[in-house]
Amino acid sequence: MKKIIFTPNAPEPIGPYSQAVLTNDILYISGQIAIDPVTQTYEPNGIEEETTQVMKNLDSILKAADMSFSDVIKTSIFLADMNDFAKVNAIYSLHFSKDFPARETVEVSVLPKNSKVEISMVAIASRK
Repeated sequence: MKKIIFTPNAPEPIGPYSQAVLTNDILYISGQIAIDPVTQTYEPNGIEEETTQVMKNLDSILKAADMSFSDVIKTSIFLADMNDFAKVNAIYSLHFSKDFPARETVEVSVLPKNSKVEISMVAIASRK
């Protein structure tokens, strides 16, 4: 059984997909770019600002599923320029303190709306 996760605190999907899908206690979060959830617009402001907005969007989706970054088990980071890796990694690392998720980071030729970074996540509900 699957449950669609939606929050107005993250950008609306720009295509035929959901913000996230929860199934069997596993949350699959679609790739997020730096779209402002209030204006639903992408305003390129540099890699640090874009990464900060992406992480805010991911946090909002996690919260909508009653989860947090500590529940994340896998991330995928897509960069328009691998030279931005250190800057993205510095902001990304602020959200994790231990038991880091598995991750890959790849450079791609183009991202939606010509953004500089896109991040997707997989999280699992904590067994409390």
